[in-house]
Amino acid sequence: MTDLSTAHTADLGAATLTAVRGLLDEVFEGDFSDDDWDHSLGGMHVLVHESGGLIGHGSIVQRQFVHDGRALRAGYVEAVAVRADRRRRGHAGRIMAELERIARNAYDLGALSASEEGIAFYTARGWSRWQGPTSVLAPEGLQRTEEDDDSVFVLPGSTPLDRTGALSCEWRNGDVW
Repeated sequence: MTDLSTAHTADLGAATLTAVRGLLDEVFEGDFSDDDWDHSLGGMHVLVHESGGLIGHGSIVQRQFVHDGRALRAGYVEAVAVRADRRRRGHAGRIMAELERIARNAYDLGALSASEEGIAFYTARGWSRWQGPTSVLAPEGLQRTEEDDDSVFVLPGSTPLDRTGALSCEWRNGDVW
């Protein structure tokens, strides 16, 4: 039997955080940096346990975007992972359904950066590729992030969006999107 739970980072103990980091390191095969880990903290986590062991995770954190002259509260999805031997059983869909519920009810929009492998999964769930230029408000000022233009996806909420317009995010260490 699998159990799905949702908790804020502040409510996860050290053992759970260690288990989550271990899962992410395993699933991303060593391509999950300390910056990636930091990006996944400070928000809500969706955890899937099976027989007492952690088999899936996703988190959503608040970020600030600017679009069409407006500051937007974005629920940014991070660190979605399911153990390889537990894939194709609906766990990622359950994780995303909860993250999408949070995004729709707590933020102006949901957003994420999709890998090539994840694009079909996210688009099938109603996420749309951002078609306009992306930028980051870096310490040096606004800088284009052309390399990320095709990887940013949004889940529209109640705020109207022109997906062909410019979108910028705040600076953070590591990958900004």
